[in-house]
Amino acid sequence: MADAYTTLWTNDLCRELRKGGFEGERLTVLFGGPHQSLPSFVRAGVRPGDRVYPMRVFRRQLWLLGSMEVGRLLDYETVGDHLAMEDYLRLVHWKPLKTSCVTEVAVGPPGTPLSFDTPVPGGVLAELTYRSRRGERQIKHVVDGELRSAVSVHGVYRLAPESAVVLETLVGGRSVPA
Repeated sequence: MADAYTTLWTNDLCRELRKGGFEGERLTVLFGGPHQSLPSFVRAGVRPGDRVYPMRVFRRQLWLLGSMEVGRLLDYETVGDHLAMEDYLRLVHWKPLKTSCVTEVAVGPPGTPLSFDTPVPGGVLAELTYRSRRGERQIKHVVDGELRSAVSVHGVYRLAPESAVVLETLVGGRSVPA
């Protein structure tokens, strides 16, 4: 059974993507690496078939930016040897997502369009749950429906199945109870 994960993007990256005209384009590539600023999908346990939800924290809200199913996880150094030209061109196109610390690339079929206008409602935020080998945990620092610190969402984290369903509903443009 496929899992779902979140990854946190910085506000600087989101501004660059918006300024570069990427809003509305379907996600096809995600980059990972060894550092906290660009966390590893491989270390988090992401596999082909899993879904990744990029998010951002802005003005004390968690914003859902889109989703992409992972088709392949490839080593960045040899990615050109494994991709068809069309897929390689997608990788080059999404260059703003890449930083100097990239070691891996998640490539998938076109995901949802990149959007900066989908907030996670406060009630959903308070219930959003991650799952690890040690058990389940909810996001910390949620006060009155606001996210006061991004520390517990900074990285690549596996969602509990119920939370994955809620995010999929949100990214699909359907409303969920606040």
